[in-house]
Amino acid sequence: MKAIHLFSTCLSLLAGMISVSAQPLTPRQRADRLLEKMTLEEKIGQMNQISDKSKLTGPVTERGFSSLAELVEKGMAGSLLNVTDPKAIRAYQEAALRSRLGIPLIFGLDVIHGMRTIAPIPLGEAASFDLEAIERSARWAATETAASGIHWTFAPMVDVCVDARWGRVMEGAGEDPYYGSAVARARVKGFQGDDLSAANTIMACCKHFAAYGAAVSGKDYNSVDMSRGHFYNYYMPPYKAAAEAGVATFMNAFNDFDGVPCTGNAFLLQELLRERWQYPGFVVSDWNSVGEMVPHGYAADRREAAAAAADAGCDMEMCSLCYFDHLKELVESGRVPEKKIDDAVRRILTAKFALGLFDDPMRYCDTLRMRRTVLSDEIRAAARDMAKRSVVLLKNDRRVLPLPADIRSIALVGPLCDSQTDMKGGWAGEGVVDSIVTLRRALTDRGYTVHFAEGYDPATGRERDTGAAIRAARSSDAVIVAVGERASDSGEAKSRGELNLPAGQQELVKKLVDTGKPVVVLVMGGRPLIFNGIRECAPAILFTWWLGTEAGNAMCDVIFGEYNPSGKLPMTFPAHMGQLPIYYYHKSTGRPADPAKSHTTRFIDIENDPAYPFGYGLSYTTFSVSAPRLEKAVLAPGEETRALVTVTNTGERAGEEVVQLYVRDRFASVTRPVKELRGFRKVMLAPGESRTLEFPVTKEQLGFYTNDGKFVVEPGDFDIMAGNSSDNLLRTTLTVTQQ
Repeated sequence: MKAIHLFSTCLSLLAGMISVSAQPLTPRQRADRLLEKMTLEEKIGQMNQISDKSKLTGPVTERGFSSLAELVEKGMAGSLLNVTDPKAIRAYQEAALRSRLGIPLIFGLDVIHGMRTIAPIPLGEAASFDLEAIERSARWAATETAASGIHWTFAPMVDVCVDARWGRVMEGAGEDPYYGSAVARARVKGFQGDDLSAANTIMACCKHFAAYGAAVSGKDYNSVDMSRGHFYNYYMPPYKAAAEAGVATFMNAFNDFDGVPCTGNAFLLQELLRERWQYPGFVVSDWNSVGEMVPHGYAADRREAAAAAADAGCDMEMCSLCYFDHLKELVESGRVPEKKIDDAVRRILTAKFALGLFDDPMRYCDTLRMRRTVLSDEIRAAARDMAKRSVVLLKNDRRVLPLPADIRSIALVGPLCDSQTDMKGGWAGEGVVDSIVTLRRALTDRGYTVHFAEGYDPATGRERDTGAAIRAARSSDAVIVAVGERASDSGEAKSRGELNLPAGQQELVKKLVDTGKPVVVLVMGGRPLIFNGIRECAPAILFTWWLGTEAGNAMCDVIFGEYNPSGKLPMTFPAHMGQLPIYYYHKSTGRPADPAKSHTTRFIDIENDPAYPFGYGLSYTTFSVSAPRLEKAVLAPGEETRALVTVTNTGERAGEEVVQLYVRDRFASVTRPVKELRGFRKVMLAPGESRTLEFPVTKEQLGFYTNDGKFVVEPGDFDIMAGNSSDNLLRTTLTVTQQ
């Protein structure tokens, strides 16, 4: 019997061993096995990312490479960027497979709001306050990108920004850290899905880590100066949300943080990202940011810059080639431990295995799939849907909008109405300009008689041939005039010291309004702009951002009432330049603003109030939002409740409203803002319909970070507020008791 039992036990153990060995290795386990076979030179090769020189997106570090393909074949590059020709991608990948270990390349590209089919700029998408639509938009961008041979996008940009002078506000979700966190999660999920090896997903990259949007005076690449407590509460949350959503990669920021350039900042890359958040993915520098630690005054030379970046935890260097030139010697001399190199390469290889590149290095190089996918009817329809959701109605006096059905002739004024390049918007990558539908084309396609006149010079904003514009207006049933900035005025390296629309544009609008015809003003741009003259005189104003491939069709959908606008502003729009930076979640101060008193927080020559507050946006119908009702008005520590808010469509059209929940901690161990967004819901209602929405009130809504980075909920009274913009709120009180 003992022999039988022993035999049975052995069989069981053997079966278990077979079962364990039959389980597929994880990407991390496969990376570990490959790492054991690599030389130091091959490891460092994986840490180099090199750009194709035909499509540069930053300053060049010159090298006398006889052939980039030869470099790849020697295993001296782990990633290439800005290679967009599928034939070239295949050729470079074949070269990589000829290297000693046959490690495939990752191909990266800035796919910011679409690959070939262009969606609205990200700030415009954020105006939709529609997370499902934002996720879908990223998924379609990923589908087109993967079909075009690219594995990796340098998006989403999740930098919070409260200063519209900074040109890169167009790439993000605006000023609010809570909303920015929600958008970050949606975009990461859209790009990456649930399986990076799927044919319609790509790696996302959370950028720019960290606080890049807080550049002093809104100047791109400038220094950042803030307390740790301010960072934890108002700039950190979207990065943390992206990490928790499983974003595959992070990108360093150009700026310094606490006096240390982010690319070599051990607090950010080691303590926060790796230790506190346990982030497993890899970190890539921004373009040339390793080498730029020298002019920062942090590294004495490029060798020291390479050491600082590698030691801090920058896994892959984009383009400055400091690793390429110096990392081997730094390791051999003991200046940089080889374990740092191993950790970085392990993370890079794990990503390549997760993408499925080792199983099928050419899986993204499918020209037939590319032709079927790029600019397909399905993707264009999705871009149009996203575009119309992004439009924000700022003013609609006398119900000028939507334009009535009996309108047949339209005076179309402004060169932006007919500019495919501008409709595409900044950072539009490989967008196909010829495919873009302008407003002029969309109106013509709908059968309207269009009397087009430029009215102003797009380069200077000065009036030009105003008489033709006035004659067009007088001979038409209605006037549509497009003003704003050009697409080239927003984006990276496009900081502006003046946000006022040119006087010529604003005077032109006034003259068109004086004709007595119904005038619709479209303000186009990539950032909050100031247009007080237009605000005062124009009866109808739509802020249309840059809407992409289907811009003209989407604008027509809104103008003619086929879609009821539902967008809300994700940034506060200033009324004067002197108000910048301006944001809704300011603190009260010891002398709160009071226009009737002199010694308070105010200006003597301009008002404090913005032109349009965060969360503002009108509809062709009207809504009422009730004060929140709490299921429990008194909570013990650790308890949760719900706020119930009833929203009613009080108008005559079906429409969507964004109901917003805000919280104020009245008294705390550190000063807290006058209000903070802590929930939002977008709901469609028929005329007369009401719906009661439930918002959780948990530690996430009530807590904050202390100056040493601890998240706490302190006892005391809280204002719980609800409404449809940050300045239109009703409130109730919640009390959290002592233990």
